[in-house]
Amino acid sequence: MTSRRPQGHSAGRPASAAGRRPGGTGVRPAAASPGQPDGIRSARVAAARRLRRVAARRDEGLFLVEGAQAVTAALVAGALVELFVGESAAVRHAELIAGTDVPVRLVTDAAAAALSETVTPQGLVGVAELPGHRLADLGRPRLVAICEGANDPGNAGTVIRSADAAGADAVVFVGDSVDPFGGKCVRASAGSIFHLPVVVAEDALAAVAAVREAGCRVLATSGRAARDLDDLASEGILAVPTAWIFGNEARGLTARTVASADTAVRVPVYGQAESLNLAVASALCLYASARAQRVVGSATSGVRGGGAH
Repeated sequence: MTSRRPQGHSAGRPASAAGRRPGGTGVRPAAASPGQPDGIRSARVAAARRLRRVAARRDEGLFLVEGAQAVTAALVAGALVELFVGESAAVRHAELIAGTDVPVRLVTDAAAAALSETVTPQGLVGVAELPGHRLADLGRPRLVAICEGANDPGNAGTVIRSADAAGADAVVFVGDSVDPFGGKCVRASAGSIFHLPVVVAEDALAAVAAVREAGCRVLATSGRAARDLDDLASEGILAVPTAWIFGNEARGLTARTVASADTAVRVPVYGQAESLNLAVASALCLYASARAQRVVGSATSGVRGGGAH
């Protein structure tokens, strides 16, 4: 993973999911007639709606993306396979719809709302291919974020967005973590879920072993760690290829995961706040590494650090 997947090419998918579309027919659907929008009870809307469940996403190899920003990101990545547009949204998003090369299905506003998971639906819901990234595909990354037991989808999506902004090479979710391809997490990623590999793995220790094998120093975040982020920055430790491990919002990392890391690190709190949440702490750590890697890269070879090669 020394470079990111080129835009315009879809991510890898599990072989069992190849060629599937909502409804399980594997047939590319035709665009609906503008005068005949599909309703809530249509078979294709019902099939897409099932993708709101994690089991259905994994079985079909597909997931939902909602809103113009996420749909556009999926299109650019070559991951979009179908687009549902509510009657009211068809005029607002006419330019986006005209530029797609995937089947567009006009649906009633009620059907669009049924596909949505937001309080105020935008009327634009896409179906995208579920990527099949694995730990074995890491290559030689410079910066990786690992989340163990992250259970807030908003925080999880923000970690993906922060990792993307910091130039990280991958985000890995391990243990009893939220599904990163659920609606709220996808929305919180603001399209970044299509910009870098997002890996789902079962065991944290296997993920630690994989990133270490790939050449990364492993840093585990812990509020009880003796060393803090400032210490590591001043010692130059953050300039090397690094994998950060972040824990559950309430419980933090498990003891065995902290023990498996090369170094335990805490983010210093200078004021009176008890702690920082997962999204903020991960952004601070990832950017500290990205900054250190960029400085070293510029001084030695001119190569940008932080995974952006």
